[in-house]
Amino acid sequence: MLEREDRAKIWDALLFNGAFLLIIWVLWLYERETGHRLTSWGTQPRSARGAIGIITTPFLHGSLDHISGNTLSFASLSTFLIFFYRSIAFRILLILYLASGILLWLIAGDGNHIGVSGVIYGMAAFLFFSGVMRDNPKLLRVSLAVAFLYGSIVWWVLPIDPHISWEGHLAGSVVGISLAAAYRKQGPKREKYRWEIEEELEAMATEEAEKAEAEGAENDENHREDDASQWFSSDSIDGRSVEWRPTKRLNNRDSD
Repeated sequence: MLEREDRAKIWDALLFNGAFLLIIWVLWLYERETGHRLTSWGTQPRSARGAIGIITTPFLHGSLDHISGNTLSFASLSTFLIFFYRSIAFRILLILYLASGILLWLIAGDGNHIGVSGVIYGMAAFLFFSGVMRDNPKLLRVSLAVAFLYGSIVWWVLPIDPHISWEGHLAGSVVGISLAAAYRKQGPKREKYRWEIEEELEAMATEEAEKAEAEGAENDENHREDDASQWFSSDSIDGRSVEWRPTKRLNNRDSD
């Protein structure tokens, strides 16, 4: 039975994926049925008109194979991201979306670049390197799962096929790795083992005992000083300070 927090994570992933995938599929079907070339609004590097692609590119796809492949990859990787990094997941997604688009616009070659693959590569890079950089066995297992499922996509950051926007893949990867490093101390924390908790409790108990012992020694010292001060008192006679030392009364006997 899933815990309440885990159910909330899954629900967030379903809502996000459902909304995003619905938009890209509606746009693709609209272009296919009406003939309007929405894909012309992709990223056209270093041109004022092409800068709109920073916002629109992830929502545009050129063919059924293109959108189908991106659908599965996006859904699985974003679910990993939201489930295991929920506290920072949507911040990461927003930065990936904008930064990878800007970088693509700056570095890409001539042409019209479309598709959400830049964000996909960014998520894959973030999930892999974030798990490697953190001292967290659970997130390291996520890294291994991503490497197993998507390790082969690393080749497509190279200019192998002129019809594939390898610059978009590269831009997303660079941003994803950068975010993994920048957010390595934020997000999920490693769950402590029982023996680590016991060691911490033992150290706290030892510290408290040492502190109590030190306070007790300080109190004993104060009591000794108070006892010593009782042997002396001061008074003033004719404006002069006179110290009096209490003496014991002795029963003196006269000697013959």
